Parts: sequence; structure tokens; C-alpha cells
Amino acid sequence: MALLTLTGCATYSDGSVANSASPSAQAPATPRRDQVLWSYRNAALAMRAGRFDQAKTELDDAISRLGGILGPNKDAASARRLFNEEAKKMFIGEPYERVMAYFYRGMLYWMDGEPDNARACFRTGQLLDSDAVNKTYAGDWALLDYLDGLAAVKLAADGSDALARAQAHTRATSLPPYSPRANVLFFVEFGNGPLKYAAGQFREQLRFSKGNSGVKSAAVKVASQTLPAPSYDDLYFQATTRGGRVMDHILAGKAQFKAGADSVGDVAIVSGAILASQQKRHSNADEVGAGLLLFGLASKLISGATNPTADTRCWENLPGFLSFAAIELPPGQHTATAEFLNAAGAPHRVKTATFTVQPGRDTVVFLSDH
Repeated sequence: MALLTLTGCATYSDGSVANSASPSAQAPATPRRDQVLWSYRNAALAMRAGRFDQAKTELDDAISRLGGILGPNKDAASARRLFNEEAKKMFIGEPYERVMAYFYRGMLYWMDGEPDNARACFRTGQLLDSDAVNKTYAGDWALLDYLDGLAAVKLAADGSDALARAQAHTRATSLPPYSPRANVLFFVEFGNGPLKYAAGQFREQLRFSKGNSGVKSAAVKVASQTLPAPSYDDLYFQATTRGGRVMDHILAGKAQFKAGADSVGDVAIVSGAILASQQKRHSNADEVGAGLLLFGLASKLISGATNPTADTRCWENLPGFLSFAAIELPPGQHTATAEFLNAAGAPHRVKTATFTVQPGRDTVVFLSDH
């Protein structure tokens, strides 16, 4: 009866998500398991609409929940159970998604005049992308280390080590040296982020597709100067190159268990049926055959209840690329023009931003092609 109950409760999902294109995308009754995901999505929407207070609220909620989910509570324990469907678990996102929550939050801290808290967010993001247990790989986001060092410089500390790490992580264009006097910081994003899909015999393999976009780089024009803003971090690269992810091992184990239990069930049912049919009723062989039949049925039921399908829920409104530029400007109001460029270097989209530089503190300007 317990096995039948397990089978009856088994459900299957493709992990599809709703499109979050509207400024208020969250449904009135969001399932608890999806609350972090909706906070992620709504934070990005709020950032691009200039609703930075809302973005802070959404990100703080997501980060707070991450701390609880990753801790020693019942939800964390549930994530390690064999029979749970991946898409039914509490969503925390892949490492690149969690990193982006801290990247946005660090940007907002700096916007509020708190570079120390911003630096803490950038460092946390780099740790989330690292293998802190086996030390087999380290976080390799160029901008996280670069901004860590720049914040240190702003706080009258040494940022040279962070700059060296950042330069080692760049794959195309080198990052500019720090300018301690630069008081306007442009955080630039463009392109479309990666999407998830499931592959494999049991759809247990989590894979990523690259977001399509005509924008490949950017340039910021302000005060008769043009600041290049190339791609320093590629989110598709980050999503697909982080090896040894724990979830891969969990899903692979579940797929193997499902296949093994299914095969054992087939063998036991066939063997039991042969024994039961060839022997007289009530003989020892008949009892063995009946036992094998029951064991085979149980194995098939367990296999049916094991769902290794990968969780393809996705923070799908992330950008594809991150960039940064900085300049020193006098106090007062200024207007910057952001040109988002295609592969040929021609403007694909143009946006303007008006901002006010205040003496004695940095001004953070967020520019997105979304």
C-alpha cells in the first residue's frame, strides 16, 4: 500500500515558467517553492524601470530566503531526498543566478553610498561560484573581483590583488586600471541571458541555451567623452562552465537508480512468472515465483515514483553580458547616452540617462538595453 501511495503521488513537470514581461509579473498566490524565483524576476524588472527601492526589497527577500533554504532546515533536507521532483523543490537557482542577485544588490548598496556593503556582496557572489569544499575550482567572474578591488580603493585600502584576479578572469578585453578620482560609475548590462532545458533518457540532464541578442557591446557617451563598455562577463559562459555542481551528481544518481530499479523489476517479474508457471501450485518454487513477482512489482513501482527530471525553472529575464565604466565629472546634472552596439559596432539601441553628481560621494548609473 505504501508503494502504491508513492506511485499515486508521483508527478511530472517540464518545469516551464510564465513569461515575466510585465512590470508586475508575480501572480497573486505564488507557490512558496517559487518565491525566490519571482523575487529574482521582479527585482530585474524593477531595476530597469528605475524602481530601485522595490528592487532592494525583492533582492533582500530572495537573499534572506536563500540563507534559510541553504541552511539546515526541512527544505534543505528535502532537496536531498530521492523521490522529490526537482521542480517541486524550493527554487534557489543555479550558481550564476544566485551570483546575479548579489551583483544587483551590491550595485544598489553602492548607489546608496555604501561601498563597504557593496564589496561584501561582490565577495559573496564570487564565493557562491566557488567550490568551497573540494577546492577544485574558484569563482571566475571578472567584474566581481574588479568591483571588489575598486571598492577597496574607494575605502583607502589596497585593491591590487583583486584587480590582478579580475584581469586573469577576462577572456576578451582587459579591464581598465582603477581611477580613484572617478566619481560616476556606470553599471551596464545588455543581451539576453541563458535559458534552461532538460535532456537525456529521463530528462535528467540540465542544459542551457544561449540567449539571442543583436547587442554585443556598448559605449557610454558623456561630457564629450566616449567610454567603451565591452562584455567583461558572459552569463552563458558562467552557466555552462562551472564544473562539479552538486545538482549534477544528485540528478545523475536518481537517473541511475530509476534505470536500475526498472531493470531489476523487469527481471524479477519475468523470473517469477516462469517459476510460477512451471511448478505445481503451493510448491516452494511457486512461493519463490510469487515472491519474485511481488519484488518485481515493487521495483517497478519505486522506479515509477523516482523522478529525476531536471529543474528548468529559470531567471529568464537576466542579461547576457555585464560591463562597467567609470569617469570623473564635476558636481551637477549630466546626461549620458548609452549606445548598445551590434557585432559590426553599429548602434542597435540607444538610451539616455540624466543624473546628478553630488560632491563627496559616488554616483551610480544603471544602464540596460532591456
